[in-house]
Amino acid sequence: MLESILWIVLMGFFVGQIARRLKAPALAGMILVGLMLGPQVSQVIAPSVLESADDLRTIAVMVILMKAGLGLDRDKLDQQGNVALRLGFLPATFEAITVALVSMWLFQFNFATGLLLGCIIGAESPAVIVPGMLRLKSLGWGVKKGIPDAILTGSALSDVLLLLVFSLLLTFLAQGTMQGVTIGALTFTRLQLLPFQIIIQIGLGMLVGWLTAKGLVAVLRKQNWTQNTVQDSLVSAGIALLVVVLAKHLPIFSGYLAVMAAGFFVTTLDAPLSRRLRQGFDSLWTIAQIFLFVLLGANIQLDVLENQFLPGLLLLAIGTLGGRMCGWYLATLGSNWNWKEKLFLLPGNSAKATVQAAIGAIPLAQGIAGGETILAIAVLSILVTAPLGAWAIPTFAPRLLEQGEVDPTKVVVERQIKILAAIDDSPLSKKVLAKAAELARRGDAEVIVLHVDRAENPQIIGQLQIQAQTVLADIRHKFITDTGAVAEAILATAQQSEIDELVIGKRGGFGQFLVGSVSQAVLEASTIPVVIVE
Repeated sequence: MLESILWIVLMGFFVGQIARRLKAPALAGMILVGLMLGPQVSQVIAPSVLESADDLRTIAVMVILMKAGLGLDRDKLDQQGNVALRLGFLPATFEAITVALVSMWLFQFNFATGLLLGCIIGAESPAVIVPGMLRLKSLGWGVKKGIPDAILTGSALSDVLLLLVFSLLLTFLAQGTMQGVTIGALTFTRLQLLPFQIIIQIGLGMLVGWLTAKGLVAVLRKQNWTQNTVQDSLVSAGIALLVVVLAKHLPIFSGYLAVMAAGFFVTTLDAPLSRRLRQGFDSLWTIAQIFLFVLLGANIQLDVLENQFLPGLLLLAIGTLGGRMCGWYLATLGSNWNWKEKLFLLPGNSAKATVQAAIGAIPLAQGIAGGETILAIAVLSILVTAPLGAWAIPTFAPRLLEQGEVDPTKVVVERQIKILAAIDDSPLSKKVLAKAAELARRGDAEVIVLHVDRAENPQIIGQLQIQAQTVLADIRHKFITDTGAVAEAILATAQQSEIDELVIGKRGGFGQFLVGSVSQAVLEASTIPVVIVE
């Protein structure tokens, strides 16, 4: 098992980065690694790890849904709530029905079996959609109208709907009948109870999410059981995973929806805590996504695709371009979305992966007629739509969505901070370097050390380089020199290097102004924050 984990982590990471450098989604490289390491090719991954794939996949999906909830914007959901609700039901419903009808023609399924396939194919992948939408939010694409938030919420709701219908159809096809349920003097069929089950699943999921959020705030903030972000994240992940496991034993509420709701309510109840958790779950997702997509690739059965490849592609195309697009049109009808934003739903709301991997093989395992074909189409949907969706979301967002102002209170904005430390040959230079180092360690920033020397004295420059290397030994930094007017050189370097903060020493004695002539000039002309060290 240990060797398998090493192969998964190291090859998954590096091949994913190779794919990224080739302008392909990282998950495509990870899925490829899974195929190569899995039982289809080299059989490197131990059977015990493959047997644990469902549990590991559950952990990874929990992490990404918690990330999604922590990134939701309540104001944008209030603005787009009606669209989000319709996105949760209409596209999935239309695609599932379209797939059912087309499969009756292509594979001679009956309608119930076709609809079972439609429920599998129609489910959207949180592992692809959630990172994609959060990435758009961190860059500002579509945030003005809350488009990423609407897609995130709709995706979670649609999976609740389709999984409920899937379980209902599975019972019917396995038993040959939908047994009725008697409540008092009335008897209802499972189909008649389905709307009530959906409402109960969503309602109780939201309630459990709210209670979970209240518990997290009480434990992590009010009772102060934790001391740092790592502990906050581990406790939150453990409690969220407990909610998912509890939902499996008590399937009266949606565990995944509860986790996403918990993240959303934490943001509402305690924004500082949600910021810490966003950072922690970003780190957890870094490793969780490797296991998710590598094991996804390892569980793909390529041999089942041989006879169903072309019909499967046709089915996916008709289901997406026909059924799902009708649902998108009705979901956004009457909204403030323009035609480009509506068109973005094609790349932004079509990816399949996690749900298909989780339930695609169940019909075959339970002896449902056509189970092998269902598994083949599920596998094909992963191989085609997951890499395509991960590539298409960032590719088409700049072309179809409007870029707005990024809200740093809802997402983690990844940006390399740069600090400029301007030093001379005075004793104050060591204090300037020490202050720059202190600031850099707070945010893992890079420091650029600038020395302006009109005489270009090699001895002084060498001494300052040694001093900078000593003080900034654990900081990414570089040493540069310039000539000419000192204040102008400092300001020009700050602009050219896109500096975020400038550290400079105060010069002069009792008879001068508040600061020295150089620092005074820099302070008056600078457009970025300036720290003056005495």
